[in-house]
Formats: sequence, structure tokens, C-alpha cells
Amino acid sequence: MPQKMAIKSFARHNREILEPPRLTQFQTDSFEWFLKEGIKEVFKEFSPVKGYTGKDLELNFTDYYLEPPKISENRAREKELNYEATLRVKLVLANGHTGKKKEREVYFGEIPLMTPRGTFIINGVEKVVISQINRSPGVYFSSVNFRGRKLFGAKIIPYHGAWLEFETDNDGAIGVKIDKKRKVAVSALLRIFGLKTNEEIKKAFSDLETKDDSKLDHIEATLKKDTASNEEEAYIDIYRRLRPGELTTFDNAYDLINNMFFRTDRYDLAKVGRHKLNQRLNLNVNLEQKLLTKDDLIAVVREIINLNNNPEAIDDDIDHLGNRRVKAVGEILMERFRVGMMRMRRTIQDRMATLDPELMNPAQLINPRQLVMALREFFNVSQLCQFMEQMN
Repeated sequence: MPQKMAIKSFARHNREILEPPRLTQFQTDSFEWFLKEGIKEVFKEFSPVKGYTGKDLELNFTDYYLEPPKISENRAREKELNYEATLRVKLVLANGHTGKKKEREVYFGEIPLMTPRGTFIINGVEKVVISQINRSPGVYFSSVNFRGRKLFGAKIIPYHGAWLEFETDNDGAIGVKIDKKRKVAVSALLRIFGLKTNEEIKKAFSDLETKDDSKLDHIEATLKKDTASNEEEAYIDIYRRLRPGELTTFDNAYDLINNMFFRTDRYDLAKVGRHKLNQRLNLNVNLEQKLLTKDDLIAVVREIINLNNNPEAIDDDIDHLGNRRVKAVGEILMERFRVGMMRMRRTIQDRMATLDPELMNPAQLINPRQLVMALREFFNVSQLCQFMEQMN
């Protein structure tokens, strides 16, 4: 038997030959994150669900687990079924009026499971979920040319919620569009976030004042255009832009705008958005702070003023890969799970209003079909979910 020849390496670094990586690990790790953390985050966001009055009943999602799958992968293929597992959730229904609590473990529908190969078996067919490259949440600065001068603006893009688009007018006033609606002076938005008077607004930007005639005085020009002079007027002014033609009262305006910016289920920068905001504006805010703050808005307006006053300033490159991120299967499924929970929340609130509070139990409030249908829509219809055999 011939002797095996020793392998001679001419590399400068003496190290073992690297094993090729498992290319599907990115998918399987992301799906594991969805099962362990993603579902937990969604439940945390929606818990507790309160009745429409918000006083008596509230439903808390305390814990959950997945049962082992009822059938194997091969069986699912043979019988043209889904390879999935049952989701069970522990719920606590608290009655604030009587002080009673009812705890129940409830069936929450079926969750498709990933095979070790990073695929899903849906109706007996093997499918893969394609990762998506998206623009990252955060803040981006861009400009328009006006008579040879660059007028800068910014976009604050959240993970989900209302977009804020800042613009500089040719007279130096800075306005903001909320969700692409009509423009309002940025000082009105600052009043809602805590800078209530003109003096407080001027003080926040006092170090940016300039005596150079070629530079515009942005804060003075903005306050001149602002029809509001206090917090209450600012709410009403913004409400009129968001809902033109509707009856405007302070209570309506307060509820709409506070729900839009100060509720985590309606507005969320996510950790990545908060990181990008900190990075671009030189802030040091905790990554768990997923709502916009007064300091964020002040920093954005200050940066717009600085860019306007710098003739050599350039726009942010939105197409730069540093401003893009990969959204993997776990995150995509978490969004669909969230959609199902939003539908389910409305049903829970409707049933809280119609059923007898004394006889009601947590299982009666849940319609698992809404969650199952949200996930099923994705796996059957979405362009991101494709047959395993297809050429991409």
C-alpha cells in the first residue's frame, strides 16, 4: 500500500485549513431568534390589551411555548400538509372593577417550523424565505438647489410609524411634513415635544445665531411663519394639517398626535434606527429608547442649520451600503406576527365590550384564526417566499 504523502503548505501563516461555513446558518439563527425573542417582543408590545374604556378589563400575555410538531417533515410532504407546531399562550384577564384575575392557557394557532436546511414545508411544498435589503431606519439629510444655494432638509425614517420630512424654504424657515401631509413650521412640532414657548425654542438654538448677512436666520424665519404661540395651539395647528376638513378640538388633536409619536405600538425606531440616529447626530441615547425625543428633534434641526450655513456641505448617500440593512426571515415573520396581533387586538376589545365581564374568560376573547391567516398570507402570496426549486 503506497504511503500517504504529507501535505506541504507554502502559506506564510501556519494554520489549519478552514472549514467552509454553513451558508444556511444565517437563516436558521434568524428563525430561532423569532421563536425565542421576536414573539416575546410582540407580546410585550401589545400587553396589556385594555377595553375601549380602558378602566375595567385588561388582558396580559404572560408566557408562551411551542408544542412539538404533530407530524414529521416527510409526512408533511407526503400528505401535502404544513410542517408546523402549535403555539400555546398563558393569558391573565384582570377585572379592575372586582379585582379578580383569571389565568388560562390558550391555543393561539399554528406556527410553520423551519427545517434544518433553512426551508419551510407549506402544503407539502418546500419553500424558502428570501432576505431583503432595506433602507435602514434613521435620519438622512439631503438638499435642493435654489438659485445656486443648497437648502437642506432631512427625513426621519422609523422602523414603523409616521415619517418626518424636514424642508428649508428659500426665506430660511424650516418646515416639516408628517406622513407626507401639508407642511407645518418645525417650531410647532418642537412645542409638542417640550419646547413650549418661543423663548425656549430660541434658547435651544442660541449658539447658532450668526451676524453674517449671507447666512439665513432660520429660527427667526420659522417662528415668523408659525401660527401657534403655545403647546395647545401647536396641537390644533398640526391636527388641521393631518386631518383637513374635520372638526378640530384640542382633545382630538392631543389624542391623535400623542398616539402617533408617544406610543411604542404606533411609533418605533427599533434598535437599529436608534443606533443610526445616535451615530449621525453624535447623541448618546440608550438603544432601548425607541421613541423620538426632544433632543433628537433639536439635534436634527441644528444639523439642518449647520448644513445650510456650510457651502461645502454634501448630501447623505442613501444608496451607500452603510445605510442599508439585511432583513432576514425572523424579522419578516415578526412583522407578519405583529399584523396578526393587531387584528386580534381589535377582536379582543370588541368582545370585552359585548361579553359579560363576570362570566368572561381569556379563551373567549381570542380568535387564533386571525394570527394564522396573517402568517398563511405571507407563505402563500408574498414574493419573498419562493419555491425551493425555482431559479432566483
